[in-house]
Amino acid sequence: MTTDLSWMLEDIVANVPKARHAVLLSADGLPRGATDGMSEKDVRTISAAMAGMQSLSRATSHFAGPGEDRQWNQTIIEFSHGWIFLIGAGQGAYLAAAAAPDVDMQQISFRMHRLVARLGNNLTSPPRVHAEDGGQDRGRHGGAAGSGSGIPIADLDEVIGEVHGARHAVLLGADGLPRGATSGMSQDLADTISAAMTGIHAYSRATAQFAGVQQDAAWRQTVIEFQHGWIFLIAAGRGAFLAAAAQHDADIEEFTTRLHQVVPSLGAHLAPRGEASRT
Repeated sequence: MTTDLSWMLEDIVANVPKARHAVLLSADGLPRGATDGMSEKDVRTISAAMAGMQSLSRATSHFAGPGEDRQWNQTIIEFSHGWIFLIGAGQGAYLAAAAAPDVDMQQISFRMHRLVARLGNNLTSPPRVHAEDGGQDRGRHGGAAGSGSGIPIADLDEVIGEVHGARHAVLLGADGLPRGATSGMSQDLADTISAAMTGIHAYSRATAQFAGVQQDAAWRQTVIEFQHGWIFLIAAGRGAFLAAAAQHDADIEEFTTRLHQVVPSLGAHLAPRGEASRT
């Protein structure tokens, strides 16, 4: 029988002000433990959603850039009413924690990683997971040289061109289909990433209850950190979202600020796909 490790998770909520819950789960979505105050149904839901999102996240590592070391480090989901953090917890296991918007992010990160170290006696192997190889990167924006997604968005090109380490970005409609991307990003890459990001977006929103109970809770963004780069999924209004990638040494604060600033100008590209594709 699998050992219930719930008692060890209480360290996070007991010692981090504003921390709300913690769940330990297996890679196949089965809960290994949870803090007090969560129903069994909620624990199963968060475990399944986190496992599904992690599986998709690993498949997007090539979007963040080339590199031999494509290990996934962590995933962070931001809502209007709180945060969710996901890190590796050994071979085939993950640790998720939820907190209020004003939590000390360094403190909860420290407690989560310290707990993973303590769990080492119960869960084996280092708390990192190799990302799936999504294919060889072909140039700065991916895809074959000279190819493009068909609908270049000048505002996104400007951001990518001016922020050091920024790689590419693609705008997705509420239906999950690409509405445009940075110049030079192949249609194949745009379609592949859009499909994965649609799933990650759905899983992210499914975890809202874990972050806290609020009637008008809104998902804001999901950030995936790899050893070699970053992927950002940002709400873009009208049910749309923006996916962007950067190298690990990029100025992340500048990049995310610029992406949020450009979101209001993207509305013109969010017509139904058939209309948006017309010239």
